[in-house]
Amino acid sequence: MLFASKHSRPRYTHLIGSSDALALAQYAAEHSPLVVIAANALEAQRLLEEIPFFDPKLRVHLLPDWETLPYDHFSPHQDLISERLATLHHIRSNNFDVVIVPITTALYPLPPVAYLAAYTFFLKKGERLDLDAFRQQMTLAGYNHVQQVLTPGEYCVRGGIIDLFAMGSVLPYRLDLFDDEIETIATFDVDTQRTLYPVPEIRMLPAREFPMDEKGQATFRQNFRDRFEGDPSKSRIYKDVSKGIAPAGIEYYLPLFFDKTATLFDYLPQNATLCLHHDVDAATKQFAVDTASRYNLLRGDPQHPLLETKELFLDSEQFFIRVKEFERFDVVATSAPSPHPSPDGRGSQSSPLPLGEGLGVREHSKNLTTCPTSTIPSIAVDRRADVPTQKFEDFLRSYKGRTLLLAESLGRREIMSGYLKEYDLTPTVCEDYASFLASKDKFMLGVGPLQIGFTLPDDNIAIVTETELYAAQPRSRAARAAKKSNVEGMLRDLSELKPGDPVVHEQHGIARYQGLVNLDLGEGENEFLLLVYAGDDKLYVPVSQLHVISRYSGGAPEAAPLHKLGSGTWDKAKRRAMQQVRDTAAELLNIYAQRATRKGHAFKLTYHDYEAFAEGFGFEETPDQAAAIEAVLLDLQSGKPMDRLICGDVGFGKTEVALRAAFVAVMDGKQVAVLVPTTLLAEQHFQNFSTRFADWPIKIAELSRFRSTKEVTQSLKDLAEGKLDIVIGTHKLIQKDVKFNNLGLVILDEEHRFGVQQKERLKALRAEVDVLTLTATPIPRTLAMSLEGLRDFSVIA
Repeated sequence: MLFASKHSRPRYTHLIGSSDALALAQYAAEHSPLVVIAANALEAQRLLEEIPFFDPKLRVHLLPDWETLPYDHFSPHQDLISERLATLHHIRSNNFDVVIVPITTALYPLPPVAYLAAYTFFLKKGERLDLDAFRQQMTLAGYNHVQQVLTPGEYCVRGGIIDLFAMGSVLPYRLDLFDDEIETIATFDVDTQRTLYPVPEIRMLPAREFPMDEKGQATFRQNFRDRFEGDPSKSRIYKDVSKGIAPAGIEYYLPLFFDKTATLFDYLPQNATLCLHHDVDAATKQFAVDTASRYNLLRGDPQHPLLETKELFLDSEQFFIRVKEFERFDVVATSAPSPHPSPDGRGSQSSPLPLGEGLGVREHSKNLTTCPTSTIPSIAVDRRADVPTQKFEDFLRSYKGRTLLLAESLGRREIMSGYLKEYDLTPTVCEDYASFLASKDKFMLGVGPLQIGFTLPDDNIAIVTETELYAAQPRSRAARAAKKSNVEGMLRDLSELKPGDPVVHEQHGIARYQGLVNLDLGEGENEFLLLVYAGDDKLYVPVSQLHVISRYSGGAPEAAPLHKLGSGTWDKAKRRAMQQVRDTAAELLNIYAQRATRKGHAFKLTYHDYEAFAEGFGFEETPDQAAAIEAVLLDLQSGKPMDRLICGDVGFGKTEVALRAAFVAVMDGKQVAVLVPTTLLAEQHFQNFSTRFADWPIKIAELSRFRSTKEVTQSLKDLAEGKLDIVIGTHKLIQKDVKFNNLGLVILDEEHRFGVQQKERLKALRAEVDVLTLTATPIPRTLAMSLEGLRDFSVIA
């Protein structure tokens, strides 16, 4: 047990790295329920991921923040509301072991405990269901009737089938009715609409944190008139709620829906133990400053009169008064440890001091307890050394205890296992932390979400993460997932359309977009796009059919020729266009048929050399750039001819993708040709390539008018004899007198700027070697081929 103290309200310090998650897991296993109030949302998310790693049996929940700034005029995402309501239900029913709450969330108002109980109901298999009463009950609970269920808080009735996405649920449910009896209940997949597995009953939580029924509206109107001076009918907020509409940002008027709101402490069971994690006191004071600033900035708008901060949020004093009602201990943050390990390899020579909630406490504080953990000494891989893992190997040899190395995913575990085996390090694979504790193997490799490693001197255990092994900044998995590139969404997003912009409907032709309208066709209100055609003809397109609409790109938007509905003009225009288009299908089909039948060269990737080369890149790869690099490496190793288009603006890092690809090709004995449209660009690439490959035995040459005839002749000779690894040049490179000894990769920069004859030669090249194309402005045909799947496509945005 890391937490062991004789004090009645202990304050623990010296919890190195992720050892605080281990300590909390150990404590919760014996003293649940435990409520951890974290100083910020990032720490809360980290603990949510790390605590279950040490004890998967613990029921760990997060009460997330709204993720909006105080007094914002837009509402939290529905998924966040769903998670919040589910967590509040778990707390109210005492169905949890650990709840993690960011301090800012703990300061916000919550609906009264009775509200959740009053608006929660259950649907069970075999019970009778009155559809009219069900619709009324769903409306009272705040659920929206839609044509297709996609997100929490939605439901759909289609004859004897009811689809609904309950708040707090991970998956939506499908109810199959036999007359008025619920015959079956099963979950289903939103994307495929296929049934997954049956369930006996569904818990239906309210869809909002405030009521929008008649009583809720009446309470809001009364409190609004009492609180704000002037004519309430001039406020859009007041008018919308009176109509039964929940306007954006209504959450910051939550106290007006109730006679009295609740706080987090009203939901907690009396036997709960509170843990204040790191500098909660300073965080509450900073939050008070921020909210006061936002209030003073936005208070002057009569359309949005604001509740004062004291009416909406707990202040520091009120918070700590409520904290005293529960048993409590603190986890105090420690200052950064010394980078110099002690002689026994157990961490820093001087003990870190606690930062201590702004109170200036030190090690001698009467209720401060130092936990027995230490830092991992410097073990980072040195990719340029003969044995990159030497420091780690020395640590394993000198450390008397057992070591667990954690990868962030199963894929990374396999890569790390192969990498370590290259240098005679053979860890035993373990599935989880319990397996590691039960084993006696000295060195094991597993998968875990821990961000920073630590050692436990009392237990002779060291837990090492990729952060220590690769000397990288820890990044949470949630952050990486949020940053993933979404090319498809970027290309199909119509959210930037403004009323009046021309659009093209797949069946009906060119019209002008006039905004979104709500229409009730008998099954509740739904959202439609309003398109206006020639003669003021109107077409209402459901939002669910967004895929049949695209942007108009045939000329100036103001001059777009509108079609008339039902006239056949659009069909004639499509036929005419098809007749006028030059048929390049046969030509392209021939080239890509040759590529499909030819077995390409599967490049071998030596991770030691590749990582040493990648280390020369002086910046951190952007998520899009990293995804493009990974895609290119997979293409090169696949054994199929590569033809990938990298699309990105100037300065977004396309050249680094080309450099990595060129390195892999050259290190496998192949030659690389870099083809550019201008002499200036050739010179720039030559300088960049020469700088990055300066430490490697790779010969690079440039073919352009900047080089003398003698230099060009010698370069061509070396190229033919295989003495030249990378050649960079303009159209000279694709002339008939240029001979390659073993060409493996062609890199094209701005292909659209080459002439017709050069493009014919490039087409021939595509049938023979791997091709990587870089461009900031792809021509329509190239882009279309990429979108159709003829050419692979990566975007760096």
